[in-house]
Amino acid sequence: MAEEKRKILVLVEGAKTDVALMERLLSAYQIDVKYEIVSYCTNIYTLYHEMFEDNDPADMDLLQLLKSREPDPAKKALFDEFYSDILLIFDLDPHDPGFTPEKISGMARYFVESSDMGKLYINYPMVEAFYHMASIPDPDFDSYYATLDELFAGEYKARVNRENRNHDYRKFAATKEECNIVIGQNISKSWRLVDNDPGDDLLPAQVEMLAAQLNSIQSDRRVAVLSTCAFFIPEYNPKLIR
Repeated sequence: MAEEKRKILVLVEGAKTDVALMERLLSAYQIDVKYEIVSYCTNIYTLYHEMFEDNDPADMDLLQLLKSREPDPAKKALFDEFYSDILLIFDLDPHDPGFTPEKISGMARYFVESSDMGKLYINYPMVEAFYHMASIPDPDFDSYYATLDELFAGEYKARVNRENRNHDYRKFAATKEECNIVIGQNISKSWRLVDNDPGDDLLPAQVEMLAAQLNSIQSDRRVAVLSTCAFFIPEYNPKLIR
């Protein structure tokens, strides 16, 4: 498809942190395509309920589903437009009452192609993982985990604010060069997480990363801090982070 005809729909979970992060990344890397960032305003397990629970997702139109639940009449027209790619940015939220390994695994296996049904990028445990670095680079980043206990207690976001380099997300990874380092460390950690040699592959598959995280949750009641929402950048153009 001609580059000038590309238009990306970025579906994010929240209305503030998620939108601000995606806008920053698209701006920092000067992704020169049209895009719309839309907040789903609830979590991935609601999407599972609406699209998977009593339906065959292949028979569902994601855009029309989003249109039906959009409360702002002025925004409904967004979902009648054509998008060359759909990115779904959601949190794992293993502490959510709706979480089950089967639900999230089914969605990860389904949402694998941005130009077709859409591609899912999961943040572990949530979008704040992007900011969970005490420095850039952070030599201790590979050791960062979030326990189920702190997630159930609602303490993880406060921990990130406390341990973040700037204690202010607006000042963190403010340049393309710093974003490169953050993304690079997350890519390296993702390969160690799946315990594979990358070979010629740029990134592990989302289903591989998810499987490793689910194993960690089951065996150790913890999840590795990992931000995959920025992985669409090297997938779009690997040269952008070099």
